[in-house]
Amino acid sequence: MKQPCYLSLEAARQELASIGVKLSPRQMQRAAEQDAQGRRKLPFFRDPVIGNLIIEKDDLLSAYFNRQTEARNKLRPH
Repeated sequence: MKQPCYLSLEAARQELASIGVKLSPRQMQRAAEQDAQGRRKLPFFRDPVIGNLIIEKDDLLSAYFNRQTEARNKLRPH
């Protein structure tokens, strides 16, 4: 079983930058904030010990790769 790797907001921002997705700290914060229904754009959650927002690295990257796959599937034929 693979050991999970949890990232803070800043570490998640740096991880995305390493794949070419450059976000400002404010953009990353907005992706982690809850909307009026309590949903987030990315699957961040509160660390039960420290209370900071964290995200599992594979979940973060999967969110981007899933959107890319959705975009490919919606591509119009030539």
